[in-house]
Amino acid sequence: MATIPATMTVIGIKTPGAPEVLVPEQRPVPTPGEGEILVKVAAAGVNRPDVMQRKGLYPPPPGAPDIPGLEIAGEVAALGAGVTRWKLGDRVMALVSGGGYGEYCLAQGSHALPLAGLSLVEAAAIPETLLTVWHNVFERGGLKSGETLLVHGGSSGIGTTAIQLAKALGARVITTAGSDEKCEACRKLGADLAVNYKRQDFVAETKTFTDGKGANVILDMVGGDYIPRNYEAASVEGRIVQIAFMGSPKAEVNFMRLMLKRLHHTGSTLRSRSNADKGAITRAVEQHALPLIAAGKLKPVIYKTFPLKEAAAAHSLMESSAHIGKIVLEI
Repeated sequence: MATIPATMTVIGIKTPGAPEVLVPEQRPVPTPGEGEILVKVAAAGVNRPDVMQRKGLYPPPPGAPDIPGLEIAGEVAALGAGVTRWKLGDRVMALVSGGGYGEYCLAQGSHALPLAGLSLVEAAAIPETLLTVWHNVFERGGLKSGETLLVHGGSSGIGTTAIQLAKALGARVITTAGSDEKCEACRKLGADLAVNYKRQDFVAETKTFTDGKGANVILDMVGGDYIPRNYEAASVEGRIVQIAFMGSPKAEVNFMRLMLKRLHHTGSTLRSRSNADKGAITRAVEQHALPLIAAGKLKPVIYKTFPLKEAAAAHSLMESSAHIGKIVLEI
């Protein structure tokens, strides 16, 4: 292994604001503590929470680095006390609580995964997205084979992953997206029905597709007026799982629907969860989803990569919503 330098280039947030506040700066390379590994980062995924953090709307949890970046892939460069699973030089992908936009990044050893045959760029697009989808669609939403999943934002990193994972595990999938091109991309990934929400009503389309029964599980990152519409589109005993609010976190809802249909409306965020919680989700993903990746049934959709120093351009692209799939920084 090459010696570890004292300092590294990271992308800092100069002040909350537009993409151009993301600027390269020098920081000390951190030392792994108990249970941690230091990863020499080859690639880092770009996610909506990074954009929120850059705008000053999503502060890192206590103890997390102020550098953005929640998922990485690279080589293990140093081991903290008590790490037994990994050794120096192992190639891993990992969920991190921040710090991904840098040449080195700390990760909990229990939040790292083997690459499962993926390239480092592909692997960097997996952890945040796949853990979010697994936990919310399957653990919280309880999606089963033969049921119908409605996933909003099907062409996003979360959406493209949810479509493939749900299909691989035997569910039917309806998705919404904002253009015919995005709908076609969703169908190619396996969606049984793709609804262009600018021209079609997803409630009516979902009911028609399910013979009036509705969707068993709905994965929503929009919020706002989608909340009452999700209640309409859901089946009896339907589960609606909230993972973000690209619209408003507030809505006017007729809760009679909740009672008459016996709905469950739950939600979660990943970043603020305890290390033990994240470790448990990581293990479940390793058991249930990594074999699907290794078998070629689930693959991250990479839209574009940028060099680390062009993080601002990566954020501009994400905010344009022109992308289909994931945006990745290469170090």
